[in-house]
Amino acid sequence: MKTFVAKKETVERKWYLVDAKDQVLGRLSVKIANLLRGRDKATYTPHVDTGAFVVVINADKIVLTGKKQDQKKYMFYSGYVGGESYRSVEQMQERQPDFVVKHAVKGMLPKNRLAKKMLTKLKVYAGEEHPHEAQNPQAISV
Repeated sequence: MKTFVAKKETVERKWYLVDAKDQVLGRLSVKIANLLRGRDKATYTPHVDTGAFVVVINADKIVLTGKKQDQKKYMFYSGYVGGESYRSVEQMQERQPDFVVKHAVKGMLPKNRLAKKMLTKLKVYAGEEHPHEAQNPQAISV
């Protein structure tokens, strides 16, 4: 029997709907990253994007364990001398609730060109509403 190698032309993509309400950020991000990479499929090939589209709703209601809600900081850099700024998770959830989930998932994807394409298949929304009803996303529990 020959080894199966997936090709990007033959990949069939599914759509999944994930409800992030009361889910722990890290555990949720692992599941999402595996779906984006296609690790749940028997046809998984590391150098081919075999993953599915993932729609995450209720991103503003995620939970962090321990004291991370108060102590975890995100650093931003303007490019100028002294241009560092820090924001806590609480501030980021108020301003951009989708950023916290996207940032966590991005850190769990491989560090190469393929990761950027995988990240475009992640759709994160703060509330219950999302514009992807036409794709009939399959709701999964993580």
